[in-house]
Amino acid sequence: MRPSCPPPPPDWGRKTTEQRRSDDCSQSEGSKDRQLIKQLLFEHWGYSSFRGIQEQVILSILAGRDTLALMPTGGGKSICFQVPALAKPGLCLVISPLISLIKDQVAHLRERGIKAEAIHSGMHPDDIARIIDNCILSDVKFLYVAPERLQSPLFQAKLPYFRNISLICVDEAHCISQWGYDFRPSYRQIGLLRAQLGRHVPLLALTATATPAVVQDIQLQLGFPKPNAIGMSFERKNITYMVQPTDNKLATILHLLRTMPQGSVIIYTRSRQATTELAQAISAAGIKAIPYHAGLTPAERDYRQEQWTKDLARVVVATNAFGMGIDKSDVRLVIHYQIPDSIEAYFQEAGRAGRDGQPSYAILLTNDRDVHNLRQHVIQQYPEPDHIRQIYEDLCCHLQIGIGEGNGQTFDFSIKQFCKNFHHYENTAHHALRLLHNAGYIHYATDNNLPSRFRFTVTKEELNQLDHLHEQADKVIHALLRNVTGLFADYQPIDELLIQRETGLNGDQVYNVLKFLGSGHVGSYIPRNHTPTITFTLPRQETRYVTFPPIVYAERRTQFQQRIEAIINYATDFHHCRSQQLLAYFGQTDAKPCRQCDVCQRRG
Repeated sequence: MRPSCPPPPPDWGRKTTEQRRSDDCSQSEGSKDRQLIKQLLFEHWGYSSFRGIQEQVILSILAGRDTLALMPTGGGKSICFQVPALAKPGLCLVISPLISLIKDQVAHLRERGIKAEAIHSGMHPDDIARIIDNCILSDVKFLYVAPERLQSPLFQAKLPYFRNISLICVDEAHCISQWGYDFRPSYRQIGLLRAQLGRHVPLLALTATATPAVVQDIQLQLGFPKPNAIGMSFERKNITYMVQPTDNKLATILHLLRTMPQGSVIIYTRSRQATTELAQAISAAGIKAIPYHAGLTPAERDYRQEQWTKDLARVVVATNAFGMGIDKSDVRLVIHYQIPDSIEAYFQEAGRAGRDGQPSYAILLTNDRDVHNLRQHVIQQYPEPDHIRQIYEDLCCHLQIGIGEGNGQTFDFSIKQFCKNFHHYENTAHHALRLLHNAGYIHYATDNNLPSRFRFTVTKEELNQLDHLHEQADKVIHALLRNVTGLFADYQPIDELLIQRETGLNGDQVYNVLKFLGSGHVGSYIPRNHTPTITFTLPRQETRYVTFPPIVYAERRTQFQQRIEAIINYATDFHHCRSQQLLAYFGQTDAKPCRQCDVCQRRG
């Protein structure tokens, strides 16, 4: 408990008694808070002082004020909610969009002896229920959830029992704004959560990429009682921004890798196929590179991220699925193989360079085809409404749904087979289904990722008596028993990659052994399932009545087109300082030339 206010000194001046008492209480409490948070910072992180606006944000939260913190990538956003959460009794609920970020932060907290849990897709419902109960009943300090989990039946059923939430943290808060570059309808559920928990729980929103319009909209959507945005300059003086026109991007990349200072490298591409092809080409030139994209299994992504984090591979070639929240400070070079969709995306990804403050580079490669291809993305991501209606009609025929039928039904869905049958381009069909999802006609889930599961169908005694199994099967069984509990009672999630490491077998061998065990009355094996699904959230409509509200189509298309043109202007403007261009986009118009980008270097 905080101490009561001390007695007033004799010379208070002209303020009223109430004003003087309030001022002295605030100063006393502020002083106590500063002392406590600095102690926590040193105890858990080993730092003697805060950076930038961290302390200001933390004190605002401890004073009970809803707060929006605007900080560049690498500015230490996680400290802003982890420290005040430790200073307050109760649980901090962290809403974060990426599983990789969630896992990374939970691991770091646990390394520091801080109790943290996470729930995300791919977990068994029993595990999710157990973790939620632990957070309600025990002294867990942090619970990380993806925004999609907030309205799940299980989470909603448990929500009335969460009496101990002391702070809500919304990471990547720009996702809640329809004016933001990465708007996600699931973020709008956070407003419902606030109403359910009550306004007495303060909220901290964090973002590294927000224009002035987005800053205003975030606070509106999250229900701030009054504006309270605390920002710092997005300027990263240690990063040299460059745009490099080139007709041979691979040769340019190899030259950069051989001439740039040693350190880790991220290369961003726009497609999964490009990550694999480019990583192979770089590795063939004698520089270890690994591909990373959302199509990999969670175990594969974790393994490749670990290789790069531990410097077993210098280069990771990735889609935008990689990097958010990854705490690796020695990234010296970030290369964009193609122009991204927006300045926000570019700035966030480029900002993963030089998080230790040392000189680093962010280089965008361009050629004449890039601008044309980027403008085509507007057409691909926002097909004409009649085209979307045709895809809706074809989808209903594909799944054999009649007019007025289908409400609540879920179907496994292969977009390849659908497009083959009805002669659609995959990319266009994917975005049309997304727009139908956003308009409320269907739920299109592409990130289903149920883990592999296994259970023994024999008893422990019967398993011990088996003597006809081959050596590989024995290795897999022992690995399962060492690492997974409850296999004799029910299906349990298993990690094939962990079994590979434990047994020395390759992926095909492990898979074949598990299939063998599952078919030989020893056990039952359910391989990983990440098949996309379509759920009809409304009965099938007559095609002519399928409409798209402006917030779903017309407004979003216009905003997307404006962001495309903004990044094209950046990539083709060789007259204005790169850093000034980026900062002006985020509303900082008084920045001075950086004197180190390609434009400033040409000026001399």
